[in-house]
Order: sequence, then C-alpha cells, then structure tokens
Amino acid sequence: MPYLNPNATIPPAKLTQYLLVLQPKDDKSGFLAQAGYNLDNWQVLEQDLRRILLNEANLNKQTKFGDIYEIKGLLQGVNGINLRVSSYWIIDSLTKETRFVTLLPD
Repeated sequence: MPYLNPNATIPPAKLTQYLLVLQPKDDKSGFLAQAGYNLDNWQVLEQDLRRILLNEANLNKQTKFGDIYEIKGLLQGVNGINLRVSSYWIIDSLTKETRFVTLLPD
C-alpha cells in the first residue's frame, strides 16, 4: 500500500470555509466540534490531518482529475476526545500535486 506525500497541500479555505463552518448539507463542523476543533484553532486540525497523512493510503477511485486515496486515522482532539475519520486526498493527474479533499466520520 502506498504512502502519500507528507507535504501535501491542505488548503486553509477547505478548513476555514467548509469543514469548520455549519453547512446546510453534509455538515462536518458539528462532528469536528465534538473534539474541540473550531475556527479559532483550525491550524491544529491541519496539523492533525498531517499526522493522518503518515498512515497507509488506499486507492478509492480514479477520475479524470486524478487518483483519490482514502486514509483512515484518529484525530486526537484538542479537548481529549478522539474521532475516527476517513480522509480523502487526490493526486492531481496534471500537476502530480497531492491535495486534501475532505474527511468523513469513520
């Protein structure tokens, strides 16, 4: 099984304008709030996602935009509560850049 680039791009807007903000559909902010993640400490979530990035990756699907990999892991929350997640990362077919896509409760 492969390991992805540990220097993958995690766009700050993906965290501060999507994952940690209440969404009308497919909201993740409430799930992440259970472990104490919020807009005031989004950098901690970024660091914790980088730790998960060190786990083995499984090819989830291939698209015209690139290969999407799933990495399962544990977010050790800022308040001591742990969350099991599946994180998704894409290796861009043109640039070969590895980039964070999203996460889901596991």
